[in-house]
Amino acid sequence: MFSIFGVPAPLLFGQLLLGLINGGFYAMLSLGLAVIFGMLNIINFAHGAMFMMGAFVAWMLLNYLGINYWFALPLAPLIVGVFGFVLEKTIISRLYKLDHLYGLLLTFGLALVLEGLFRNGYGSSGMPYQIPALLGGAVNLGFMFLPIYRGWVIVVALVVCIATWMLIEKTKLGSLLRAATENPALVQAFGVNVPRLVTLTFAGGVALAAFAGVLAAPIYSVNPNMGSNFINTVFAVVVIGGMGSIFGAIVSGFGLGVIEGLTKVFYPQASDTVIFVVMVLVLLTRPAGLFGKAA
Repeated sequence: MFSIFGVPAPLLFGQLLLGLINGGFYAMLSLGLAVIFGMLNIINFAHGAMFMMGAFVAWMLLNYLGINYWFALPLAPLIVGVFGFVLEKTIISRLYKLDHLYGLLLTFGLALVLEGLFRNGYGSSGMPYQIPALLGGAVNLGFMFLPIYRGWVIVVALVVCIATWMLIEKTKLGSLLRAATENPALVQAFGVNVPRLVTLTFAGGVALAAFAGVLAAPIYSVNPNMGSNFINTVFAVVVIGGMGSIFGAIVSGFGLGVIEGLTKVFYPQASDTVIFVVMVLVLLTRPAGLFGKAA
């Protein structure tokens, strides 16, 4: 068994793998937050609850209706996205002309309500969600064993992040979204239904969080606190990448996941705080974030 910097290779690469997995979830959740903030100027503190709902909907589809992982992967985000659609139409849309603080307080309260409802219904201990048989087992890479499902999560997270970035930055729809953010009246004058576009954007950001929740369900126990365990770190990732920056959310999410994994190897005591230390350093040098634009 060889070592790198005095650390056994399996331990080092194992932590790097965990870092990439966490980074994938950080990136997808940060991406949803960045889309919602960048397009709607709403700080959605309920984003972690949407992540949790995605995992719970997948669990309920399996245990109540017998719908397996492969069908739940698109269906659960669609269901949670419809919930987001209704939420935006009934509540969120009333906040657009108000200070950001109102949106933060409302979505924070909404997150507490959703977590409380699931906690009352299912308890806090968590419930297992089985890895699909096709993705079970592990592959021997020589220097470590790679669990197939964890490798799948990293690849899917990367593909989803790149696809979302391309959709917003390289397509006509993305151009309309950005234009509607800057000058909604002008875009409306060209016959575009801006309110519907805004609602679909919010629903899409929520569905992205739910998709991450389905991916996370077989790795973490499905429980009401799984979103709140991620959300503080995810907000730090968004701040580091730059509020509203799609590219910044992706790069910061994966990068900080790797940094967190390496810290667990070389200085475990700091692994829970290293991302927040990076956030402080970034804010001191670049207040708009690494990829954000100064106001």
